[in-house]
Amino acid sequence: MARTREFYCYDYGGDFGLSGLAGVLYARAALRLDGPVVLALARATAEDDDFQIGRDVRLLLDSGLPEGTLHTVWSAAVRRCFDPVEEGADARAWLREVAKVCPPRLPERDPYEEQALDASRPRVREEELRTSVAAEIESAAAGLVRGVAVPGVVPALLRVVREADADLGFRLFLRVLKAYAVPVGKEQYDRFVALGELLAFPWAAVSAELRVRWPALDPGWRDFGGLRFGVPWLAVVLADGLYGGTALDQAREIVCHEVGEVPGVHAAVLLADVRRLLDSELPDVSVGAVWWTAAHRWGLGDGPGPGEFDTDVRGWLEQVAAACEEHLAKIDPGYVPYVPPARAEATEAVLREVRRIGPTLPRHVPEAAAAALEDVVRCVDPDLGFRFLAGIVRVYSVPVDAGRRRCYRAIAASLGFPDGYVDEVLPDGDPWA
Repeated sequence: MARTREFYCYDYGGDFGLSGLAGVLYARAALRLDGPVVLALARATAEDDDFQIGRDVRLLLDSGLPEGTLHTVWSAAVRRCFDPVEEGADARAWLREVAKVCPPRLPERDPYEEQALDASRPRVREEELRTSVAAEIESAAAGLVRGVAVPGVVPALLRVVREADADLGFRLFLRVLKAYAVPVGKEQYDRFVALGELLAFPWAAVSAELRVRWPALDPGWRDFGGLRFGVPWLAVVLADGLYGGTALDQAREIVCHEVGEVPGVHAAVLLADVRRLLDSELPDVSVGAVWWTAAHRWGLGDGPGPGEFDTDVRGWLEQVAAACEEHLAKIDPGYVPYVPPARAEATEAVLREVRRIGPTLPRHVPEAAAAALEDVVRCVDPDLGFRFLAGIVRVYSVPVDAGRRRCYRAIAASLGFPDGYVDEVLPDGDPWA
């Protein structure tokens, strides 16, 4: 049966409930932590609009889990920084004390707010959720056994998932991984994120503090989805004004964007794109024409519109390159930036699609723009040219029929883009499709 859960990311920005309290206690491990202090922190956290603590505690108390299981999971979640047994109470008795200071209460919402949230609440089949979370715990079992100084933590977590609540069990599992800095691989991390999205967790409840074994920086990385990487994405950001501040401030937002991604990968990919353009033999007018077209600068007056990145495109791109290099030096001082070989085998396919859009561009876009884009494909890199093409198709509302969409998908696949790239860039039913 599917259970309707809270839309957690509406009420919380980070970890919450009993796992969130465990994180608060671990962060204070260097300070005095005794029974009264811990209960005072629990009360203060609950009064600060953490409505889940009391619910989590009652899930454990009502589950019938044995004392040993409760003590093991709690000890691991706080890295043994507070042990109720040392205070003269067993784990179940201590949870009852927490329940007293964290009484049930509901957030105060107006009817419209409640109605909107009801439509958004995740509805997850309990058995499927238990199976998924248990599989992740078992997948991480070896690391938990090696890294967690609490015997029996794996079977204890599995019992919480299967006999109390899989949602709470998942959060406590993540908290144990974080408390003991148990490393997880990128693939498992991606599954954690997917489970968190399924349960409407805030991003930080899954990712913050988690130790991930990221793959090595690769400027050829393409598994971002959509337009959200490289110079074409920078053009979209500046065209739409997605971030505040100057053009260079907005570029730095992209350079430092690492939510859920390999640290530094956006900077590495953007730097490779910039270097391809700067080191190419294309004349400044061609580089400028492609940039102005992708950044939607035509039609804002006679020639490119006003802006610090309009008048000297190569000089502007040098500033972007410097921002990338500065960030990469902080993230990975040993990384040596490089430009991967161009994917020349895709040249003819991309050129064919560039030539097809030329006549469909708005009249205020000069014919030289399509010619310059051809130059990028032929003389710089068809991968970069294809991403520019996709961005231009979207920003200028160029019609995309089913046949052309299939061609775009085939090109994206040949370039190693993730499944769904084209449909995310040009989703069915949106004004650009």
